[in-house]
Amino acid sequence: MEAAAITALIDRLDETFDRAVRMLYDCQGRVIATGMGKSGIISRKIAATLASTGTSAFFLHPAEATHGDLGVIQQNDVLLAISHSGETPEILRLLEAIRRIGARIIAITGNPASTLALAADVALDCQVSEEACPLNLVPTASTTAALAMGDALCMTLLVEKGFREEDFAKIHPGGKLGKKLMRVEQLMHGGPNAPIVRIETPMRDVLYEISSKGLGMTCVVDAQSRLVGIITDGDLRRYMADNSRLLEMAAGDVMTRRPIVIDPSTLAAQALLILEQRKITSLVVGDKNQTVAGVLHLHDLWRTELF
Repeated sequence: MEAAAITALIDRLDETFDRAVRMLYDCQGRVIATGMGKSGIISRKIAATLASTGTSAFFLHPAEATHGDLGVIQQNDVLLAISHSGETPEILRLLEAIRRIGARIIAITGNPASTLALAADVALDCQVSEEACPLNLVPTASTTAALAMGDALCMTLLVEKGFREEDFAKIHPGGKLGKKLMRVEQLMHGGPNAPIVRIETPMRDVLYEISSKGLGMTCVVDAQSRLVGIITDGDLRRYMADNSRLLEMAAGDVMTRRPIVIDPSTLAAQALLILEQRKITSLVVGDKNQTVAGVLHLHDLWRTELF
């Protein structure tokens, strides 16, 4: 029954739905979701989804609203009201005040002829033939339909606003998904923290650079500051085993040429995959001109809890 309720919504995604999306897109204030009981729970979820996808939104309890909380509603806001009957007393008591304030109203209701639907600027039809409850009483199919309609609004608005993975990551810095969407430019050691020496740098100074920056490696650049190689702790150990005159040499004599370079916009999860496949601990971050932007270390990814 709940599946049928959702399927029945498909043909209702018409010009009325488009108007609702446009109203949310044009909103200069906040989107305020409201509803009583089970509809209130659905309203909370829709408000949370809007907020997590770049739209300023929050839930307002309709009963609390008439006892002082109406003060949070401003003229530029949009009220998203959910009521299956469209006659919920706590919702209806808000209508006069909302009109006086000047905010606009989008209704999600199962009764297109209800007081709420007729008073709204846009009314989205979420009527269902029956509830999934054997007694046809407990809100089940109706709340599922309202949630699906709300999600459809949120996702269409997300596309219209051009919301991207980067935007999602900024809003979800503490979540697993957000961390997987972080870019290496947010994690790398750049500027003065990036270990860099020149081809002609004496190995004594190379060792100091590697030690002081604490990444177990250093980039090697030419006179035009273009990346030409890297020197790692592993390179030093292997070279010292065969050559006792290491400190008499320069960086260019010891470096490994053509290191792996990744773009600053590379996803942290992609960088982790490269490190694992290559069995290395650091990656040079740079552009197509071989200019070093920074260095990403495996420990930086550990800190993001990608493992």
